[in-house]
Amino acid sequence: MRERFHAPPDATSTEAVQAALERGDLADWHRIVAEFGADPWGRTARQVEEVLSHTRPDGVAEAMETVLSRVRERAEASERAAVATEIREAVKRSGLSRAEFASQIGTSASRLSTYAAGKVTPSATLMLRIRRVAGQQSGDQR
Repeated sequence: MRERFHAPPDATSTEAVQAALERGDLADWHRIVAEFGADPWGRTARQVEEVLSHTRPDGVAEAMETVLSRVRERAEASERAAVATEIREAVKRSGLSRAEFASQIGTSASRLSTYAAGKVTPSATLMLRIRRVAGQQSGDQR
């Protein structure tokens, strides 16, 4: 009897994921993909990557890699959008012009615009400066 992929990912062994990929059915694969959606870099995603690094179930390997890649791309786009929104709100909350705000965080107004548009993601250090300047100007003192 084969082990089914019914348990939550924290209770599912890598061997169960491998069995689901190699001998599972569409329902098993759907559950795995649903776990990707819930946490694209989580345990199940890492287990699938591990399994696929040493076995290549026909048709399933490529499909799982494609789905995982797309889910991660969407998650990263969403995260970039959230960072851009935070930056726009920080500039607005500060009451400074974009040029003044950019100067106070040590960048140019054009570079700040790329961050606010989500085209480029600032470093963690720059995000701390953005939060600090926004907080100082609004009296929030983060």
